[in-house]
Amino acid sequence: MIITASAAGGSILSMVSWMAIIFAIFYFMMIRPQQKEANQKNAMLSELALGDTVLTTSGFYGVIIDIEDDTVIVEFGSNRNCRIPMQKSAIQAVEKPEDSVKEPEEKEDKKKK
Repeated sequence: MIITASAAGGSILSMVSWMAIIFAIFYFMMIRPQQKEANQKNAMLSELALGDTVLTTSGFYGVIIDIEDDTVIVEFGSNRNCRIPMQKSAIQAVEKPEDSVKEPEEKEDKKKK
């Protein structure tokens, strides 16, 4: 009787340790990257400003012309007649105006070298 009780206790302990290892693997492979990505997106959306060029989740590029609580008004196209209100969560990427100015300068510096 004593042998079987200790064997059962060891198997329960090993089963719990394996479950902890599997949970840790799931956490570092699935949960943590999703939380990190959500934090980055929230930080990006909190830094939105007027004049920023945005890429929407539907693939359209536009310029922000007004920001409200969770809604932005984005102007699309070159004729500046298409203004659409949309949720901030529909924005996938943001490009600041000063970033677009720096890129051509960097390319010119590389050509000079």
